[in-house]
Amino acid sequence: MDVQTLRLFREVAAGATVTETAARAHLTQPALSRALRRLEHDAGAELFRRSGRVLRLTPAGHAFKRHVDLVLDQLDQGLREVGEIVAPDTGVVPLAFLHTFGTWLVPAVLRGFLAEHPGARFELRQHGEAGLEAELLEGTADVVITSGDPGHPRLHWSRLLVEPLRLAVPPHHRLAGRRRVRLADVAAETFILLRPGYALRETTERLCAEAGFTPRTGFEGDEVETLRGLVAAGLGVSVVPLPHTAAFPAPHLELTDVDAARDIGLAWAAGRNLPPLSETFRRHVLAAAPRLVPADLDRPQGTM
Repeated sequence: MDVQTLRLFREVAAGATVTETAARAHLTQPALSRALRRLEHDAGAELFRRSGRVLRLTPAGHAFKRHVDLVLDQLDQGLREVGEIVAPDTGVVPLAFLHTFGTWLVPAVLRGFLAEHPGARFELRQHGEAGLEAELLEGTADVVITSGDPGHPRLHWSRLLVEPLRLAVPPHHRLAGRRRVRLADVAAETFILLRPGYALRETTERLCAEAGFTPRTGFEGDEVETLRGLVAAGLGVSVVPLPHTAAFPAPHLELTDVDAARDIGLAWAAGRNLPPLSETFRRHVLAAAPRLVPADLDRPQGTM
């Protein structure tokens, strides 16, 4: 078995046709078919069955693919580490982060790091908290920036900063002219929330419980900016971070009866030595992030 054949096997196993895979590998279709047959001979089992133009994995093929994925992932990681040892300021850092950090925290961290390491490149992915945890556990990301400690025994987490949360209300809401309000003041109103599974959804429900009520859900979304837009349109209220980009028409009011804030932190896999460039980036984030809080993080919203 050779590495190229294993990579071709993985591509076909993921659903690509033999024709497409052969073209990308600059091989003829018969040459690729022969390589896959040799692989089946070496494995001692039929790995594919044909279904129309696509080859489908057999049970033996599925079992084999799990190990091929592990072997190739480990090989690619080893090649990356060797490359970074030879040229420590170059290479790729696989980074995943929570959606809301893509407008302010992540760009600032990357800008500072690239100024010191211009040869570095990043593989970037956005997820909710569950997706970020999976990225680390599966080894597809070296570090992730998320909210709250995942609390997983196989992950390390370090707090970077604490971000205040605010109550976003429609522009013509009865409380829109105020700067500070009680969360209990909107107990009877409709809430615009993230879907279950997001930490901000859990935080909002916990804060409402502390204020003595259960929020009435009007909409569940996947993006904080969607929540802000629906609040601005008058569909309800929402507990969200302050916007860090252009001003939003929805006022964001300080909450006085609950401790409305969320932790922002950096997580990485426990017991795994990061490649040199990723380790350098991890240390950079831990040192730089607390200094990157925007000056307007606590700016007043509305008036007293």
